[in-house]
Amino acid sequence: MLALLSLLIITGVCLFLALKKKRPFFLAVPILSIFAYFLIQIILVPAPFMETIKFIFSLR
Repeated sequence: MLALLSLLIITGVCLFLALKKKRPFFLAVPILSIFAYFLIQIILVPAPFMETIKFIFSLR
């Protein structure tokens, strides 16, 4: 729940800054933070990293 709340706050702040300062870079920050969150969750799996990635992409 804390992760969802922090991602929502990051998104809100970055959207506000992007509109106020007219810099599109701020729109990439929430996407990068979501990517980092998923990467951390994958790293926390006790299996080796490459096997976890292969397992995730082999699911159908």
